[in-house]
Amino acid sequence: MPDEASPSQLSQPQQALQRAGSKAMRRLLPFLLLMYVLAFLDRANIGFAQKALQHDTGLSDAAFAFGAGVFFLGYAVFEVPSNLLLHRVGARLWMCRIMVTWGLISAAMAWVHSPASFYTLRFLLGVAEAGFFPGIIFYLTQWFPQSARARAIGVFYFGAPLAFIFGGPLSGLLIDMHGVGGLAGWQWLFLVEGALASLVGVWAFWYLTDRPEHAHWLDADERRALTAALLVDAGEAAAHGARNAFAALVDRRVLAYAAIYALIQMSVYGVIFFLPQQVASLAGAAVGLKVGLLAAVPWVCALALTWLVPRRADRMGSHRVWTVGLLVLSGLGIAMSGMAGDLGVPIVAMIGLCCAASGFIAAQPLFWTFPARDLAGAASASGIALINALGGLGGFLAPLLRAAADRHFGSHAAGLELLGFASLAAAALVFIVVPRGGGPRANVFAQPTGSAH
Repeated sequence: MPDEASPSQLSQPQQALQRAGSKAMRRLLPFLLLMYVLAFLDRANIGFAQKALQHDTGLSDAAFAFGAGVFFLGYAVFEVPSNLLLHRVGARLWMCRIMVTWGLISAAMAWVHSPASFYTLRFLLGVAEAGFFPGIIFYLTQWFPQSARARAIGVFYFGAPLAFIFGGPLSGLLIDMHGVGGLAGWQWLFLVEGALASLVGVWAFWYLTDRPEHAHWLDADERRALTAALLVDAGEAAAHGARNAFAALVDRRVLAYAAIYALIQMSVYGVIFFLPQQVASLAGAAVGLKVGLLAAVPWVCALALTWLVPRRADRMGSHRVWTVGLLVLSGLGIAMSGMAGDLGVPIVAMIGLCCAASGFIAAQPLFWTFPARDLAGAASASGIALINALGGLGGFLAPLLRAAADRHFGSHAAGLELLGFASLAAAALVFIVVPRGGGPRANVFAQPTGSAH
């Protein structure tokens, strides 16, 4: 089928659907992207605070690694109930609750003074944020048909690289505010970024629209066309997928997707929690604004690839092939960054980090089209939440396994090589588990020929 369709080639309902999709992209995606940037900052800023926090509180490397990962235990336990509540009460209310509470807890990290308080607040931060990410993925399935879903999720995933492109320098700048107002730089880091999350959470309650049929910013034809397209997708998912919330929790495909996602998250968080310190070591500088700017480079590469690949995959219906290729790129890049760093070749190590970040960020929006194609309604809410929850356990294990491998082999490359293997294992599982074909139908959300994307 053609990649693009001009308005004259489409029926009136298809034209209405195309207009609705364009409006939804413009209305919802920038705001959801802002939310994800703040979520990722509050999740990953611990890497920028690491050395100063350890110095002021006496945390050991092992205690820091456990505290960084314990976030995911609280996150995993409450993922499914949180997403089912979102399905029941709507995204406006539930996203407001999530963002306000996690912002307040993140700000409270400024008063960490011992390992116990560090573990407690990191665990509570996971509890507060539980349901945010799977909630957004579920929310996007309520707005974008399968034919445009990878593109929509891909735009949302810009949040991760943008959090580091802009958040890295911001975090470095806040760290450099050491002593202002009698506070340490790491305290300013948690206070400012936590407060921003709470403010945007309040804004979310007034800005988001729960479902297309409630959207006053769509006209009647657009609401009908978009709702009808989503009902077709839901009917197809219900015909061959789990039929209710409980069935999704024990569905073999859902559990296989969860295993894949856990391996991906091992790669992601095994890298990002230690990225500022790794870049500082490569640059021979302390963590601050300079390291923040250098640490943004891999995420610029990730942003470019995440912009290009989901669009191409949507047009070609080749999500499986692209996902495998990107995860292989990620695994090789992670391993290369460790080995080159150990050999004292910082430029090659930075190229490896660019490949790693580009691969594991761009692969994830494609990955989420697989469970979204098989699940609908409450089954979609619970299944997506379970996948993300078990994936979070990968985030919990990653810093612990990386630290243990480095310690056991006496090399900073060992942990990264282990994480690279996790990404390669995820690629192999995608190749085995995800069936060939099954691509989306023709994309009527494509821009008319000659128009700007």
